[in-house]
Amino acid sequence: MSQTQRPVDTPARTAPPASAKQKKQKPPEEASRANWVVRVAIALVVISFMIPTMGLLVTSFRSREDVIASSWWSALFNPGTTSWTASGYGEVLSNGMGNAFINSLVVTVPATIIPILIAAMAAYAFTFIQFPGRDFAFVGIVALLVIPGQVAFIPLLQLFGNFGLVGNFAAVWLAHTGFGMPLAVYLLRTYMGTLPNAVIESAKIDGASHYQTFWKLILPMSFPALASFAIFQFLWVWNDLLIALIFLGAGPNEVVTLNLNSLLGTFASRWDLLAPGAFITMALPLTVFFALQRFFVRGMTAGSVKG
Repeated sequence: MSQTQRPVDTPARTAPPASAKQKKQKPPEEASRANWVVRVAIALVVISFMIPTMGLLVTSFRSREDVIASSWWSALFNPGTTSWTASGYGEVLSNGMGNAFINSLVVTVPATIIPILIAAMAAYAFTFIQFPGRDFAFVGIVALLVIPGQVAFIPLLQLFGNFGLVGNFAAVWLAHTGFGMPLAVYLLRTYMGTLPNAVIESAKIDGASHYQTFWKLILPMSFPALASFAIFQFLWVWNDLLIALIFLGAGPNEVVTLNLNSLLGTFASRWDLLAPGAFITMALPLTVFFALQRFFVRGMTAGSVKG
């Protein structure tokens, strides 16, 4: 009698487990909804920042009588009810803003270039040159970021007074150079740490000195970080009022911030002059920022991710 063969149960095929990336992937509708929320939030932030600027722009083209009589938004939505004029710009420029603009250039350009050059040399030494106490010195320079610059005003004022520098442009150059140096060294040192060491080794094999390596290789390769700090330093020096007031003062060498401050009357503010003066002051910083903005993010995020 033959035995019947029992069928062997085959294991059922199961679908492979979904990967973590597939599990976390959002449906297209949810992703599209999230993108719209982000866009609306960004648009609201941009509008909230643009409203004061729009108010200044509208006010800068109105006469003093119209500024006193009605608000800027009423003139914007009813342009026929106000008289538009550009006389405020001419009056501001004739009252010293033109000379103050040139003085601000004389102050800002050297106060931006000098700390960049010194900090770039220091960052090169901290990155590619081995010497005793290198890390300790770098930490000491970066630690100066937590010290407010206001604590150094009185000692610097006494020191510059002993050398006869108070009231001269050199005093403001030295002050801004010292205050901007810690951030510049930190940014440039972080960026130079991401540069390939093979370039430095090749330069050494070819017999290049540190001077040649710095000027011909490292400095051109560090341009994004240099431009990033240049934006910070330029805006900081150009918009500064306190340092310019202490070390330079009002008079023939006054800068645009001091000139704008002089437009604040004793009993009432001259909004018809403050608005065009503010736009004249904003023109150059905006130009510098938009010209160097493509290097801004690259310089700020340098060294955050390696690999």
